[in-house]
Amino acid sequence: MSYSFDSRIRFSEVGEDERLTITNIVNYFQDSSNFESHDLGIGAEVLAQKGKAWLLLSWQIEIKRRPKVAERVKISTWPYDFKGFYGNRNYTMEGNDGEVLAFANTIWAYMDVKNQKPTKIDDEELAGYTLQEKLDMEYSPRKVAMPESYREETPFEVRPTNLDLNHHVNNGQYVAMAEPYLPAGVEISQIRVEYRTQATLGKSIVPLIGESDDKITVALCDEEKRPYALVEFGKV
Repeated sequence: MSYSFDSRIRFSEVGEDERLTITNIVNYFQDSSNFESHDLGIGAEVLAQKGKAWLLLSWQIEIKRRPKVAERVKISTWPYDFKGFYGNRNYTMEGNDGEVLAFANTIWAYMDVKNQKPTKIDDEELAGYTLQEKLDMEYSPRKVAMPESYREETPFEVRPTNLDLNHHVNNGQYVAMAEPYLPAGVEISQIRVEYRTQATLGKSIVPLIGESDDKITVALCDEEKRPYALVEFGKV
């Protein structure tokens, strides 16, 4: 059985078009899996005490319709595969009438925090989760390509508000950093994110923006132009 929670789109979560922002779609999905782990007693705080953590490697989010302010939504998530140190998880966002508004796939790695290396998933975590059927969707590759040509925008520093309890930039914050580089009025149907390395407090992030007919890629890089994360927005 999947894990679900109900919510209502808040004024603080929408843009000037009164629709849920792309970043907040990511946040809703991220919150749902955090809620599930917490309720099962195997959340991030518990793992931290054991020196373990789940590291998100990639997002693939398909957007059918961004809900408007005050709409009621249901967010659901479930794991569908564990293998070695990898975990795979799906997500859905539904409207009040069951309309699927967005859905997603993620790939995770189970990490030994001290050694900063992937490690076999603990039996306690495996026992806590119940695998569900894989969502029927078209699965894209995990890796996102660096744009072949790009423009370089003004660098900025990682701030304390960008960090999570692991003391590096939160997964959703990379999407929040990339979203402002979207041209006004462009509609997005897909988001793909590949996380390559962790940015920490005070690090400089250099945005490199590449655009083609069907997508916009925002490479969030260090000063040597090595990406921390690659965020690809597929246009409608």
